[in-house]
Amino acid sequence: MTGVFLILNAGSSSLKFAVHEARAPSAPPLLRGKISGLGTRPVFSAQDRTGADIDAGALTALEPHARHETLIADLLPWLACATRDRPLLAVGHRVVHGGRLFEAPVLISPDVLRQLETLAPLAPLHQPHNLAAIHAVTTWRPEIPQVACFDTSFHRSQARLAELFALPRDLTEEGVLRYGFHGLSYEYIASILPDHLGERASGRVLVAHLGNGSSICALKGRKSAATSMGFTALDGLMMGCRCGTLDPGVILYLMQARGMAAADIEKLLYTQSGLLGVSGISNDMQVLQASDDPHAKEAIDLYCYRAACSLAGLLPSVGGLDAIVFTAGIGEKSALVRRLICGHLSWLGVALDETANARNATSVSAAGSKVPVLVLPTNEEAIVARACDSLLL
Repeated sequence: MTGVFLILNAGSSSLKFAVHEARAPSAPPLLRGKISGLGTRPVFSAQDRTGADIDAGALTALEPHARHETLIADLLPWLACATRDRPLLAVGHRVVHGGRLFEAPVLISPDVLRQLETLAPLAPLHQPHNLAAIHAVTTWRPEIPQVACFDTSFHRSQARLAELFALPRDLTEEGVLRYGFHGLSYEYIASILPDHLGERASGRVLVAHLGNGSSICALKGRKSAATSMGFTALDGLMMGCRCGTLDPGVILYLMQARGMAAADIEKLLYTQSGLLGVSGISNDMQVLQASDDPHAKEAIDLYCYRAACSLAGLLPSVGGLDAIVFTAGIGEKSALVRRLICGHLSWLGVALDETANARNATSVSAAGSKVPVLVLPTNEEAIVARACDSLLL
């Protein structure tokens, strides 16, 4: 069957999209792009298969502070026009939380959608936006099949001990477990590791997905053995606006001594902490790196220290270290962050080639490094396209 799949990745601050040819999900997309700055001043950009910019047309003047639903409704007709010579076969979505209900990609039905809505409290920054994209497509073209692919699915290969909290058993049985996230990104990196590591690809590889949301995954046999995120996408590393791992006593203190309500604490931990909270300036790593404010430097140093501690802390889950991979926006573009993180791991024999690292090369480890260090761009949309191909063709 000829035609295309539209892939939507609706995040908290951006909406990414790609159009893939059916039966060729691993090939470069026909077009890809994003709307960034959601919630403030949205900016549209798109490129064709050659990387050339595509005329945005009416999307150059998107409504400031527009909600996801509005922006998606504006985007879909533009995409239909841009691909009018190729029939749209399906729309695939990245959905952050699948809970215990979904361990593989699934065709979206009204029943599936209701189940996904029950998981929204576990990923309040993401799940509502993922579902908004699904609803927008349904309104636009209700006859088009839609596929949900879950960030949590990749981590279902973990051993039970890696999933458990030390909580009463009834809470565990209720589903209070470590689920892990960024699974589509890790699945893509795992799929291309043999191209870069050869036989080492099936060894003990730590992948650092560093962006506005950040996490680390320990791979063994190219499957998830452990990850830094847990029950929600709030756990683990310090992030752009999220605090990461936090002493639960801090939350009790905020409730009991400061009288903060749950909604206020949620806002504090999800949107006012992390790089933004520590620096008092921005959640954007590029902005912080360009600043001479000592608080910006402290935020960067803390981010890298916490990431290095998490990397080292995952080693027992795989029993050693054969390679480190950096991916996602910060991981792919910030030589400073990679240098600081790897500097904390020099005791493991990790050493960077400063010249290669400065130019964001694919291999950034020094000739004498005991551990290869790679920088690999991720491609979550390609994983969703593969799922559409598998489920529908």
